[in-house]
Amino acid sequence: MALGRIARSVGRSATDEGLTRSQSLLLTTVAKHGTIGVRELAEHEGLNPTMCSRMVGKLEEAQLVTRSSDAGDKRVVRIHITPAGARQSDELRARRTAMFARHLAELDDDRLDALHDALPALEALGERMCRGREVRE
Repeated sequence: MALGRIARSVGRSATDEGLTRSQSLLLTTVAKHGTIGVRELAEHEGLNPTMCSRMVGKLEEAQLVTRSSDAGDKRVVRIHITPAGARQSDELRARRTAMFARHLAELDDDRLDALHDALPALEALGERMCRGREVRE
């Protein structure tokens, strides 16, 4: 329940920028890689490639990403972050960081220590869930 509330709060920061939570996750991933294939992006986000391509289309309409054919294999579509997309991704990250900092500052030292101690287990759980998740249709 707590992780769900945190995820929803983080997702709301994306809607302030006019993006859905899913679009903001895609934008963040593309920004992290600079360039990524649609299939690789879909796998990373656990999406059906067709659904991922549609979502990329919305980001492309907003001029946050561009698409091109791979030079070595014309069947492969590559997604590239634009300067506007990189700026928006940076703004989203800054907003999320500020939100976490604000809320963490309100916790006492015992709670902060407990969170710190729990992070490795949460990271391992997240990695395991990402590796084992099935593609969403």
